[in-house]
Amino acid sequence: MSAKPPVTDAPASALSESEQSEALRRRAHDLIPGGAHTYAKGDDQYPAGAPAFIVRGKGCHVWDLDGREFIEYGMGLRAVTLGHAEPRVVEAAAAAMRLGTNFTRPSPLEVECAEALLRVVPGDMVKFAKNGSDVTTAAVKLARAATGRDLVAVCKDQPFFSTDDWFIGTTPMAAGIPQSARALTLAFRFNDLESVETLFRRYPAQIACLVLEPAAAREPAPGFLEGLRRMCDAEGALLVFDEMITGFRWHLGGAQTLYGVRPDLSTFGKGLANGFSVSALVGRRAVMELGGLRHDRDRVFLLSTTHGAETHALAAAVGTIRIYEEESVVEVLHRQGQRLREGLEAAARERGLARHFEIVGRSCNLVYATRDAERNPSQAFRTLLLQEMLKRGILMPSLVVSRSHADADVDRTIEAVRGALSIYRQALDGGVERFLEGRPVRPVFRTRN
Repeated sequence: MSAKPPVTDAPASALSESEQSEALRRRAHDLIPGGAHTYAKGDDQYPAGAPAFIVRGKGCHVWDLDGREFIEYGMGLRAVTLGHAEPRVVEAAAAAMRLGTNFTRPSPLEVECAEALLRVVPGDMVKFAKNGSDVTTAAVKLARAATGRDLVAVCKDQPFFSTDDWFIGTTPMAAGIPQSARALTLAFRFNDLESVETLFRRYPAQIACLVLEPAAAREPAPGFLEGLRRMCDAEGALLVFDEMITGFRWHLGGAQTLYGVRPDLSTFGKGLANGFSVSALVGRRAVMELGGLRHDRDRVFLLSTTHGAETHALAAAVGTIRIYEEESVVEVLHRQGQRLREGLEAAARERGLARHFEIVGRSCNLVYATRDAERNPSQAFRTLLLQEMLKRGILMPSLVVSRSHADADVDRTIEAVRGALSIYRQALDGGVERFLEGRPVRPVFRTRN
């Protein structure tokens, strides 16, 4: 559906497409704090000239309000693994929607979707919600109820677990979070078992759970996840894996299947329904049942969401899982990501920029680092690269591929990066400010605007 024309003093016919886009951007900031409903989609994350709004997507291609077409590598913040508007998923959702989206009693789709997910992901029970923060916070609540403990330990090297107080209080954007809530969350380091041991020694019988992504840009060191499992068992704490990103990318059964370490609780979302709003808390029956009816302990008000089981979203998840089961989606993600990685690294070497433009992460979930002349991380050079890639028809906040990224899309991206790196090289020699056409992008987590 096309966006409505913005409200302006001039008639729409008198405005160019870019003027309409800018007018709608101003209107968005008048109506929505930050101008967007997700911080990572905000104007401060993109350079001047970036599409202000995306109005349509097909596969890995998107079109903005001005009619410009881009190959996209954000893929809905990694939620779209198959490609935008995947016909089978859309039709599954539409078919369910035509029968009604929300009822007073459960829909059979709730059982069907639970069975489909537990067919591919390790776990005994599942509870659905709409976003990752809901289910990750539910995991923390369950862990506290199961253990009778208050403290939670999170991996400080990983950027995001929830919008709720227990995690946001650990970030620079802690305004509005009571100090009493902040004090209940501890931190450990990824691939550092000693840092976890230190916490258990310092807070004996007080830590309810460890929360971490089993992998991110860095792979888990040999024995790290296994060590966490052993320590949690010995200390009576629960192990919680956030598989929002790793799930449906690392392996169909999640990173826990790939690495062979089963947590007590795990959370999934993003690729679960190819962009439709579905998240899931999955776990061992003994823990999950505390949020149910068949136990004699104090009841846990776990997840009770009006829209958590909307029929069309669950049907989209069932359709997505079916495609994963029928096709080698994860293998495609790894193969196309590897093709992209090799081409970009070759382009960086050609320009003498291998130590300034770096590709990191697993092939199915690549990101890039930009560095200045002294090889320090640089937001200004990130801005320059984003800017130059946009001019070449590539929207590249990350390097995340989908099943819809064909060889031609990847090859075109490599050529575009080769051209953008020529400008990068000049900026290293002559100063990046000369080449920027607007203000540098900013990190999401910061104390001031």
